[in-house]
Amino acid sequence: MPFVRIWIHAVWSTKNRVPSLEKGIRHLLFDHIRSNAHKKKIILDCINGFDDHVHCLIGLKKTQNLSSVMHLIKGESSWWINKENLCDHLFDWQDEYYAVSVSESALENVRKYIANQEEHHLMKNFKSAHEFDLNSLLPWD
Repeated sequence: MPFVRIWIHAVWSTKNRVPSLEKGIRHLLFDHIRSNAHKKKIILDCINGFDDHVHCLIGLKKTQNLSSVMHLIKGESSWWINKENLCDHLFDWQDEYYAVSVSESALENVRKYIANQEEHHLMKNFKSAHEFDLNSLLPWD
């Protein structure tokens, strides 16, 4: 039986980077995404974010691919936000996402980086980080 361990740090934003994920909504959303990932047998190690984006650490299984996992997470979660009327507008995610592989030796640093999103974004906003350097989202910046 093959042993596969592929870790992915994924980041995606709200449509047009509208700051729709205030703190109360974020925590409900992250709990829901965790629960839904578990039901769909997606390894979601950690998740966090800020007003207009989400970071998560995903472990891909041998039968999974990144595109399908992201579709399951993003599609279902936007449907759920709208069903629960958590926003005063029609909620949607941007189509795109950013994903990078993570080595076993960097897992703890990535987990800490994801856990500290609110603190990180007091100093740097998501839009400016993406406009200038996607690597600034990574824990070695």
